Amino acid sequence: AQVYFSPNGRCTVAILKMISSAQSEILVQAFSFSSPAMTDALLQAHGRGVKVALILDKSERMEGLTPAAILSNAGIPVYLDGKHALANNRVIIIDHRTVLTGSFNFNKASEEMNAENLLMLESKELSTLYRDNWLQHRRHSEPY
Repeated sequence: AQVYFSPNGRCTVAILKMISSAQSEILVQAFSFSSPAMTDALLQAHGRGVKVALILDKSERMEGLTPAAILSNAGIPVYLDGKHALANNRVIIIDHRTVLTGSFNFNKASEEMNAENLLMLESKELSTLYRDNWLQHRRHSEPY
């Protein structure tokens, strides 16, 4: 396990490193997703043939060229979870073995201004539990 804290704890750098090392699958669950750097990293992973998919809170449906729209337009499945008052997850599951979770939202404020944490776990067992939960939420989410 590794842990990162913000502000300025290099949480985003750690996430980008893990996304760039992904070989087969990246599943994202996020309440807030507005990081240009993470958007670019997911697009690059998709371009390398990595399966990428996101579930975002229903509040992420906005007008304009948002990260969700950019990813969706690139052919990456993006879903909106409207079943809950808030889809308040902050999880990235990579290659069925790595889980990134914590209070860290995937945005600039979390990296630069907020007191946040990111926990990176290498565990096939935990990854399976988180992936199963991701799939459960995917079943009731709507395409972006």
